[in-house]
Amino acid sequence: MKLFHHTSVEVEEVPEPAVGVRVRWLITGETGAPTFAMRMFEVEPGGSTPRHAHPWEHEVFILSGRGTVLGEDGERPFKPGDVTFVPPDEEHQFRNTGDELVRFLCLIPLQDK
Repeated sequence: MKLFHHTSVEVEEVPEPAVGVRVRWLITGETGAPTFAMRMFEVEPGGSTPRHAHPWEHEVFILSGRGTVLGEDGERPFKPGDVTFVPPDEEHQFRNTGDELVRFLCLIPLQDK
């Protein structure tokens, strides 16, 4: 078992076309996880992840802040405590439409990280 504080994990800026987005890879293969990775994203007010799609799903838990998530059904608002499932191959984007930092946990199948 491993126990650590999220701030002990290096924060990385997410490159363009993301705007005002940082990520911490909390759990990866290097941590010993064989199947899933857990990431914590921070999105500044007015910031957004890029619009993108890929062949794996996302499981997302909103920790703080308010914004919208774009999917094939359009934009939907989110708030702390909301959960989002993004299916494989669906174009998506998370945007911070509020005035405070958005933080969310995102779990994905383990990749090369």
